[in-house]
Amino acid sequence: MTRLDGPHHDEVVNQIVRAAETFGFFQVVNHGVPVELLESLKRTAHDFFALPTERKAVYRKEVSPSPLVKYGTSFVPEKEKALEWKDYISMAYTNDAEALQHWPVECRDDALQYLKTSHEMVRKLLDALMGNLGVELDDSKMDAFIGKKMVNMNFYPTCPNPELTVGVGRHSDMGTLTILLQDGIGGLYVKVPEDVDMEKKGEWVEIPPIPEALVINVGDMLQILSNGRYKSAEHRVRTTSTKSRVSIPIFVSPQATQKIAPLPQVVEKDGVARYTEFVFSDYMNSFFGNAHDGKKSLDFAKANSFA
Repeated sequence: MTRLDGPHHDEVVNQIVRAAETFGFFQVVNHGVPVELLESLKRTAHDFFALPTERKAVYRKEVSPSPLVKYGTSFVPEKEKALEWKDYISMAYTNDAEALQHWPVECRDDALQYLKTSHEMVRKLLDALMGNLGVELDDSKMDAFIGKKMVNMNFYPTCPNPELTVGVGRHSDMGTLTILLQDGIGGLYVKVPEDVDMEKKGEWVEIPPIPEALVINVGDMLQILSNGRYKSAEHRVRTTSTKSRVSIPIFVSPQATQKIAPLPQVVEKDGVARYTEFVFSDYMNSFFGNAHDGKKSLDFAKANSFA
């Protein structure tokens, strides 16, 4: 990422754009988040999930003392035929004071630092991706697309029969961008789209853990804003029988009340809008109202002629 600030700026932007247009996934290093914080986050996540059940259970959706914090299992258990082999703690960000007051004391400091130190990287990535579309973002536009942030800690326990289950079912993320710290164990897979000129079309390939790197993936909102130029990545997580695994994503999304539609500059070039306008909260309700099922979440926004 440091090469964005020097003579190699255009080359790095082209790499980011190519990844977003084809795969929807890429990894970044020299991203501005201190390496020692990344290591601390992984330890903190393991420590949190090792706590006694009753300590974690106070954050269950039904009883959590704050709507900002939720502890749970799987994705939407009431809609799923089989549960995903995963526990998670989810921490929504409004401001520092509320995070310090409501986020679990065991992980709030690291999680908040992670959010803060990654912010500049997120802005630079979005600047590069939007600039390529001929769109300049001022602060208010930037906030419209990345104003809602959430830090999750995911825990995938060892599984006696990994072939019989999934850590997370195949899906794309609903937001604008996801920033993910994965540990060294692996298990994150992305599907190579059928419509790109690459090897292994339609196959699942592993995103290999790279020390000190963060994984970036395009979410549904960026696919819609770009009128389909950038691809939200369909991905899943496999379990393992040998070691428990943690991953720590930051989900960056529009504000709930934000209206979303393909950007006019892109529609003008393309001659057609592939998605209809909607309010982001309606998309969220649709997304969380169904079990994971590939990229079907995008059907909510598809224009009739593309549905």
